[in-house]
Amino acid sequence: MSSQPFIIGIAGGTGSGKSTFTNRLKSIFGDQVTVLYYDNYYKAHDDMPFEQRKKINYDHPDAFETDLLLEHLKKLRNGEEIECPVYDYANHNRSGEVTVVKPSRIILLEGILVLADKRLRDMMDVKIYVEADADERILRRVMRDVKERGRDIENIADQYLTTVKPMHYLYVEPTRTYADLVINSGMNNVALDVMRTKISSLLEEK
Repeated sequence: MSSQPFIIGIAGGTGSGKSTFTNRLKSIFGDQVTVLYYDNYYKAHDDMPFEQRKKINYDHPDAFETDLLLEHLKKLRNGEEIECPVYDYANHNRSGEVTVVKPSRIILLEGILVLADKRLRDMMDVKIYVEADADERILRRVMRDVKERGRDIENIADQYLTTVKPMHYLYVEPTRTYADLVINSGMNNVALDVMRTKISSLLEEK
């Protein structure tokens, strides 16, 4: 058996349920799986004032420091721990803190655009796309951004209409074609059972 990590990519639009699906797998397997969030790899913009950072297009592939994520995935694959950046949503910038992430047999890589970069896709063993109705996605995003990220409704609406919605159709939704598994919500129990069985068998191989 290969001792290299088994990498599962979990993509989907904002509010689609990909974090829910990821967290459900994490709650089943705990420390036996490592979770990496693509959002933590948003580029740092320390040189830019807050009002300017608010206007950045965060739903474009160029918003991410993908090279750093690739470097970190390679390290994890080689059995090395990494220092993952921590993103601060309220300030639209990296927090300056890092989280030490240790390698494990299973890596869950979650984010809206994890299937957009061929280099990332080539490192994945399974590619999952979580989809949901557009109305449901925007409602979930509004509730999440107000409750968890300290955003105001006007800012959320402006960001959604100017970047989130158009970028979803331009960059996120087309990556659905790369998925091995397309599921219709993070609460899809059939898909959860499929992945639970797969992960369990991989962990038992050890």
